[in-house]
Amino acid sequence: MDGSDHADQVKPSTNESISAVSSPTTTVANGSKYVPPHLRRQAAAEEGQTSEAQIKLTKQLKGLLNRMSEQNIASIVDGVEEIYRNNRRHDVTETLTKLIIDGISSHSMLLDQYVVLHAAFVSALHKLIGIEFAAFFVQHVVASYDTHFAALKDTATSATAPSDDEPIGKECSNLVVLLSELYNFQVIASILMYDVIRALLDGDLTEFKVELLLKVTRNSGQQLRQDDPTALKSIVQIVHSKLPSDANALSSRTRFMVETLGNLKNNKIKKAAGQTAGNEAVERMKKFLSGLSKKRHVMSHEPLRVSLDDLRSAETKGKWWLVGAAWGGDPLVERQQEAHAQPADAPPPDAPSENALLKLAKKQGMNTDIRRSIFVVLMSADDYVDACERLSQLKLTEVQQREIIRVILHCCGNEKQYNPYYALVVQQLCRLSHSHKITLQFCLWDFLRDMGESTVGGAEILKNLSEDDRAGFNVKSISTTRMRNVARAYGWWLAKDACTLAILKPVDFTVLKPQAQAFMREMFIHLLANTQLSTPLLSSERPEDLPKSRNKGPLEEVFLKGAKIQAVALGLVYFLQTTFKGEEGFLKWASQVALDTLRTGMEVVPVI
Repeated sequence: MDGSDHADQVKPSTNESISAVSSPTTTVANGSKYVPPHLRRQAAAEEGQTSEAQIKLTKQLKGLLNRMSEQNIASIVDGVEEIYRNNRRHDVTETLTKLIIDGISSHSMLLDQYVVLHAAFVSALHKLIGIEFAAFFVQHVVASYDTHFAALKDTATSATAPSDDEPIGKECSNLVVLLSELYNFQVIASILMYDVIRALLDGDLTEFKVELLLKVTRNSGQQLRQDDPTALKSIVQIVHSKLPSDANALSSRTRFMVETLGNLKNNKIKKAAGQTAGNEAVERMKKFLSGLSKKRHVMSHEPLRVSLDDLRSAETKGKWWLVGAAWGGDPLVERQQEAHAQPADAPPPDAPSENALLKLAKKQGMNTDIRRSIFVVLMSADDYVDACERLSQLKLTEVQQREIIRVILHCCGNEKQYNPYYALVVQQLCRLSHSHKITLQFCLWDFLRDMGESTVGGAEILKNLSEDDRAGFNVKSISTTRMRNVARAYGWWLAKDACTLAILKPVDFTVLKPQAQAFMREMFIHLLANTQLSTPLLSSERPEDLPKSRNKGPLEEVFLKGAKIQAVALGLVYFLQTTFKGEEGFLKWASQVALDTLRTGMEVVPVI
């Protein structure tokens, strides 16, 4: 462009605009088409022409990755951040992704520590650089995995299968381990990992697929079970449906995989000897990442919640998980298409859906979101251990946790037959937190007031009676079934130290109404019986249902705690003497041991 300095000073904007368009206007005049800069770089890359800046960038990043170890990973991350500041972000992300994937997708099996180190490095950049880096990296990891997996599938089906001298490449295994470790380090969510597992279970269960499934379950199985046990249960059912009827036809690796999945589903942890080094590396890297979040400003806190289909269709539909990115999907239309595609005679799932449980929760009087969430967890859990784990994942505040006991007591009372599942859940919760024991105490007082014992709880409680009523489930009357179920549950909790007899301190045993008296009798029968049992007593209606053992130790331990408070001890002595007078067999022996313990604990023999 020609022009004097005076002209440049007088009309800078005009000259700048002319210089900006001089090149394209020249090319258009010659009959060629304007090519944007990013397309020029892409064309140059396809022709094998790499710019000097790109070569320098690749060399810098490769040098940092080659020097990376657990001891200097923090300084390597700082070096990469400096490169991000001095170069185009997309160029750095693209080059870094290519270098790491090329290193991980090796033909031979890599050490777990090597993959863990690079996964932790990606997780650190995910936190410091932002979700854009993690999204780009995960998308290309999945694309590389699909490419290698399809190549292996074609090789297996073609006539040119690899011979024994030429082993099958381990690219897919290494990439699956990388995805598992990215999941362990909270870069991706469980959705993607379960999609990968379901994709492996699609079709015949070959030895290679079994190997990949074992990699996933051994590296991140416990985390998968903790995040979504229902999905894990469905995976186990799919695996069993694909097994041959003849157990002898299974290979040793397949049998080991089935055993591993079964142990994982039942929460039986077995640490393999070969996994120790990898697990130790994961724990060390988790400490590094947690320290990073405390020392540095973190850009991204949540894992990437994308599915396998989302990543595979990213180039056509777009990337909804990135802010500002275009997306061409329509979830309403897709949901309708899925509904039409599903056959009308499809069998219903074994477990009730979450929508069905939410409707049932509303029907049961769960009038808040917290109560409905607790109800869904209780109804969909595999066992009481699974229920406690999932309840802890609800991240409830201390005040909100009180609703857990209220919901459990409500559900326990509504059962037509006594279900000990609720008693075991509360017992486990009381082992974990003392606050649940306090809630049990107040819930018992509420229950006794509902049965007409208006003096239970003291003056302060009675003053706030209307508030307590609003906190409950507005049960108009206590049925015999509800009374019996709740009494049996409290009998188990008192026998197993989930709560003590001190919770009966405000109860005046001399003026109990008939329904409250029947409740106390049922509760103490189960309390006496459960001290001799390791599992809850289901029924006490027949004498033969009661235990045959006569062990004084557990009984004395329970009633000695009640003897420390004289008012409680005196009331219990009166109630046990009048209620179990004339009983035979176990109840006569157990009530006498309880009376002797109470009298010994008070160091007096009360005259009643």
